[in-house]
Amino acid sequence: MKTKLLFIIAILVSAMTFGQKKLADKFYDNFAYIKAAELYEIAYDDGKGDDSKHVLTRLGNCYYNNNNSDKARIWFEKAVTKYDDISAEFLYKYIQVLRSLGEYEEANNWLKVFNERASEDSRFGSYTEDISIYTDMADTTKVYVKLINLEGINTEYSDFGSFMKDNSLIFASNRDSGGKVYKWNEQPYLDIYQASVTEEDSVLYANNATFLNAENVNTDYHEASVAITQDGQTMYFTRDNVNKRNKLDYDKKGTSHLKIYKASLIDGQWSNIEELPFNDDVFSNGHPALSPDEKQLYFVSDREKGIGQTDIYVVDILEDNEYSEPRNLGPKVNTEGREMFPFIAKDSTLYFSSDGYLNLGMLDIFKSGFIKGDTLKPKNLKAPYNSRYDDFAFFINSDTKQGFLSSNRPNGQGNDDIYSFSTFECKQFVYGVVRNSDTMEPIEGATVQLINSGGLIVQEITTGPTGEYNFEVKCNETYTVRGSREDYRPDEKDVNTTGENEESQEVDLYLSPLIVDNQIVINPIFFDFDKWNIRTDAKYELENIVDVMRQHPTMVIKIESHTDSRGSDRYNEKLSDRRAKSTRDYIISRGIAKDRIESAIGYGEYQLLNECADGVKCSEEKHQENRRSYFYIVKD
Repeated sequence: MKTKLLFIIAILVSAMTFGQKKLADKFYDNFAYIKAAELYEIAYDDGKGDDSKHVLTRLGNCYYNNNNSDKARIWFEKAVTKYDDISAEFLYKYIQVLRSLGEYEEANNWLKVFNERASEDSRFGSYTEDISIYTDMADTTKVYVKLINLEGINTEYSDFGSFMKDNSLIFASNRDSGGKVYKWNEQPYLDIYQASVTEEDSVLYANNATFLNAENVNTDYHEASVAITQDGQTMYFTRDNVNKRNKLDYDKKGTSHLKIYKASLIDGQWSNIEELPFNDDVFSNGHPALSPDEKQLYFVSDREKGIGQTDIYVVDILEDNEYSEPRNLGPKVNTEGREMFPFIAKDSTLYFSSDGYLNLGMLDIFKSGFIKGDTLKPKNLKAPYNSRYDDFAFFINSDTKQGFLSSNRPNGQGNDDIYSFSTFECKQFVYGVVRNSDTMEPIEGATVQLINSGGLIVQEITTGPTGEYNFEVKCNETYTVRGSREDYRPDEKDVNTTGENEESQEVDLYLSPLIVDNQIVINPIFFDFDKWNIRTDAKYELENIVDVMRQHPTMVIKIESHTDSRGSDRYNEKLSDRRAKSTRDYIISRGIAKDRIESAIGYGEYQLLNECADGVKCSEEKHQENRRSYFYIVKD
């Protein structure tokens, strides 16, 4: 009897579980993911009920579609570890969830499995052996972007999809929709709002959000994602499939799709709402974007024969409110995943969001030169534009490098938030004083040059009485700072700037006087052993003599050369004399008149400066003190 009772209870539990699953399926098929997840979890019953592939993957997908990566990971993980034949689509979503949680190594491991099941899928191109690429994409140390949460307009609800026209920001929000709730996420429906934009310190802010000034644009259902012509007279926007009775229309399966509409500005009001002719009741169109010349309209659709879940399409805008047939942008842009929220900047760069390319997690923002004929793969904008969460609805003024994006990243005001961004050039400062190396006094009239790594002089200043200079420089660059003045030996120092904005480095320069008392003083010039030809390093030093004599056109000098004590007296006298005359000849070869060099005489070892005479053991450094040349000024 007891066994029979347990059997009856088991049948009843099984029937209840089956009923919960069927009810969950109905909500799931109608995109009511919050309610569906609740019912699927009841059917699962802590593993004692239905743990089928169907229930586990749908639970994962319910949370995935509502951006709950933590819970999506739990259910997808149960599915992929229990079943070896999880579809490639759910497997890829599990990979995206792992990325969004920062578990890139684990995501890469499953990406290998994904490739085995869907080797022709372009999304396998996001696989990389070197997972440090994720660290690189998240690194902002050399990125100079101010990203500001627009606290003045963001709410606890969802705010996204910005388009700036003049000084107004037009965006979508579900902050107030008259109480109607969208079953997908149990949130109110979206409406279109506008806010005033101000700029402070090159950063854009928005405040005073109000309903869009329009007749019959906002309904009881979804409106979002606008594009406005440059003359401000025409607006394209996305709306639910709403009929003339302001009710949702559905396809045969009971699904209501999105459509693109057009409105005209008449007497300051958006009105004359028209549905575009390429819409349909059996698929969605949305996220309109205009080309810079306004001859094409780009949009997103999940229509048949596409490449992925949602693709970007384009139509030509013809006369008399006509449009060409939609064209898919093809595999150079679209993947088997989701491509969404296209925007075309003034420079014809296409920006869009996608989960089909290598990304930090969920939707990332990409840019492509496809419209300009560039065949390169779309490029991930990296952080801070992208995060491990959904990043989308990118808008940029390519002249000012300012714009907006939307994201559900943490620490925002609500679900989706709007952020403004402003790119700036990181700058630092190099400053210092040019001084006399002998007296430490500042030098007035010195020329200080800033030279980049390519050898180009990018800035040049002349010092005042304090000898001070100051340069503004770029971050993460290598420069040379060179100081010079007539009658001084130049000084130069290398400077490596860091990535810290507005950091300063002090670099003092010390110029050595070339004229001291009655001599032109240069560094020692060297000759090869038993040679008197002028080496390159000697020529470099002798150019200081040439410069001084050019700056003083009446100056007359005499040259003396000396050797150390090694070798015979007679030999050293002849060798030093040859070296003195070689030195004289080089200076003359540089355009200095012969009569400006009174004499060039070698004195051998007769005038030693130290004790290192014949027979005295001395170091090489000591002998070097005696191998020298003097350039005496005999007339100036």
